[in-house]
Amino acid sequence: MRIGLLTEGGYPYVSGEARLWCDRLVRGLGQHEFDIYALSRSERQETQGWIELPPQVNRVRTAPLWTVDDDGTAFGAGYGRRARRRFAECFGELAAVMCDSGAAGTAGASGAGASGAYGAADELADRFGSALYGLAELARDEGGLVDALRSEVAVRTLERACRAPGALRAARTARVPDLLTVAGLLERALRPLSLDWYDDEGLGAVDLCHATSGGPAAVPGLLAEHFSGVPLLVTEYGVQLRAHYLAAGDEALSAPARALLTSFHGRLAAEVYKKATIITPGNTHARRWQERCGAERAKLRTVYPGMEVARFAEVGEREDPGDPDTLLWVGRIEPAKDLISLLHAFAEIRKEEPKARLRIVGAPAEGPEAAGYLAHCRALAAQLFPDEAAGVHAVGDNPVSFEEIGTPEAPELEDAYAAGSVVVLSSVVEGFPISLVEAMFCGRATVSTDVGAVVEVIGGTGLVVPPRNPRALAEACVALLRDAGRRERLGAAARARALELFTVEQNIEAFRGIYLEIVSHCPVRREAVDDAGEPVPFGNPAEAYLPGRWAFAAGGGDTGSGGAPSWAVPVAAQEDGRPEQLKGAGV
Repeated sequence: MRIGLLTEGGYPYVSGEARLWCDRLVRGLGQHEFDIYALSRSERQETQGWIELPPQVNRVRTAPLWTVDDDGTAFGAGYGRRARRRFAECFGELAAVMCDSGAAGTAGASGAGASGAYGAADELADRFGSALYGLAELARDEGGLVDALRSEVAVRTLERACRAPGALRAARTARVPDLLTVAGLLERALRPLSLDWYDDEGLGAVDLCHATSGGPAAVPGLLAEHFSGVPLLVTEYGVQLRAHYLAAGDEALSAPARALLTSFHGRLAAEVYKKATIITPGNTHARRWQERCGAERAKLRTVYPGMEVARFAEVGEREDPGDPDTLLWVGRIEPAKDLISLLHAFAEIRKEEPKARLRIVGAPAEGPEAAGYLAHCRALAAQLFPDEAAGVHAVGDNPVSFEEIGTPEAPELEDAYAAGSVVVLSSVVEGFPISLVEAMFCGRATVSTDVGAVVEVIGGTGLVVPPRNPRALAEACVALLRDAGRRERLGAAARARALELFTVEQNIEAFRGIYLEIVSHCPVRREAVDDAGEPVPFGNPAEAYLPGRWAFAAGGGDTGSGGAPSWAVPVAAQEDGRPEQLKGAGV
């Protein structure tokens, strides 16, 4: 089949999110053809180029989210009066729904998906979808919306919506600078509406759209479904809406701007979940977010991220359990990892186990805040643990070390895990804890904080403590440092669990089955034509025009007594094996 893979800020670029798992997925499904539709987030990302692509990638089409093609022309220079009126109506409806205080930001969470009744939230969701697709049709007819969405008309429309009765309380105080900021960010999020990806040579020609995240990456999939009936699969290993909520608090946005953008992204997420055929969260934590934002439970299939096992195989199979006195932390150094609590916990550990050492392996995340946080952690470590020496003439040494992969102390990531006997995670915010899975592959016992998907990943093969609790973290670490047998048992159980659930192979097999299930349930019905564009008689099989589901996809649907899923057998035929229309004919 032909897959349209939709990405934002990742694959096929050298840097970015979801790059590795997308590459493994494409390479692992060599029997399918892939068209890549990628949205880039920065000029630097585009300058760094692409990774080497496998032969099953037919084409790559890209578009930037970081720049605006604005030639200085005013809104309406290329629009006729009818197009202007269409834009005013559609964008006015979009702005009105964004500013409506009824169930703001959670459209669909309390609607038909939850109670089965059509209510105010469902009406708002329908209005949002109609406005969104109206703008998409206008962009297709007139050649884009970039100037229009940043125009004075758009700003005045937002202002009227903010001042209307029943508008969000925070939005009522929005000023012109706030509205200009919102209009610019809305245009960026809706940039996919202005792209020429949706004709019969583009996404209209694929059998399935697979969005690797929500948000802007899924918008092309919404339009492919709207224009051509292409089914949409949405995968979220980190929920895009949750990431927006966290980022909005860090950005220098006013309260009115945050309220408007939060409402927009909440409604966009609800529309994506509504139109998606299947949604694949990466863990139960992400699944709960999706359900809260309106996703139907029947559409949700948890598919864990797949990780390479080979690089950790040697460490995991060794009999050497690592230095019994060494604790190891691995990851990106940033405030969310809460290394401050870890250092205070280690001070308590040293009182009980004076020989204990702590190795912090990782580089700071991008940005000045992370670099400043690393400097603060180094200063705190120097303050808590002055250099110690065994004797008067010995050189002092600090029990806490900060290292990066590629240094002599840790040439490779697996070497870092081999050096310690207990791996620690101290985060206060976490999605899917990759470092824990790597430690499990290496057969290491773990101590983690109860955040994100940690408990789901560990599954009883490690110790879990509350976040921001240095005393509890210290007690758990001391318990494992003092009990080598327990460390060995937990490490072996953790490795077995990781090999069962978190390998690349299980991830690829899961998506192989989901692809087949979607295409068999929701085939794209296209008119068969020859090279001259003329219809081909009997180009499609007769059953393609009959209602019902006739193909069986491995792993999809409930199976009946005959081994086929219940949806593959007409209801009347489930009783005696004959369709109802054949019974009266004496068959």
